[in-house]
Amino acid sequence: MKALVAIGAILILAGCGGGAEIGEGELIVYAASSLTDVFMDLDAKAVFNFAGSDELATQLREGARADVYAAASPRYPAELYGDRILEQPVIFATNRLVLIVPKDDRARIRSLAGLEKKGVKLVVGAEGVPVGDYTREVLAKAGKTPILDRVVSEEEDVKGVLSKVALGEADAGFVYATDAKAAGDDVRAIELPEEIQVPIRYPVAIVAATNREEQGLEFVDLLLSDKGRKVLQDAGFGRP
Repeated sequence: MKALVAIGAILILAGCGGGAEIGEGELIVYAASSLTDVFMDLDAKAVFNFAGSDELATQLREGARADVYAAASPRYPAELYGDRILEQPVIFATNRLVLIVPKDDRARIRSLAGLEKKGVKLVVGAEGVPVGDYTREVLAKAGKTPILDRVVSEEEDVKGVLSKVALGEADAGFVYATDAKAAGDDVRAIELPEEIQVPIRYPVAIVAATNREEQGLEFVDLLLSDKGRKVLQDAGFGRP
């Protein structure tokens, strides 16, 4: 049901365009796809557009109507802040990367080393997409960049990676720990060594051109409140 509501919100925004009638009182939140479940739990009244952080940043540069932007990486909010498209971003959560395999795990992968087996099919996020960039950083720290030769698909957001693995279209993929947790028994998560993890920080910011700044600030305050932190923690996110 959550997925259907999220898709509906995206379709509404896509069909409306920058000057569309969405509702004067409705807060429009652009957020990384890895935030889908937790944001919809926090605020059922807001209109959400969930997608890759890079794609959302492009939409904001092109003048898309939005009030709040939450990303899975500080990179794009920092760039948009520098261009005065956003107000000052603030970090509200952290995450970590995990390796996932389908529940049947036909390739019998137990660690990064298992990805070096002959015939293994790997799916990752595309370059420029936060989860894809984090994946490449982790593999570089582990000295395992040749594993990228096993990639059969590069996805535009973390949900794409999760879906491909859950459906058995790939033997493994890299996603955020929160997405693996939300998938339940559809996939099995393999923890990565702490020494190769990279900082994964989630910033949120008010869109400078919004006429709903007060509502936007209330949403940001909610993320930073005790209630917001509990919902985020229950979903597997870490504190800033």
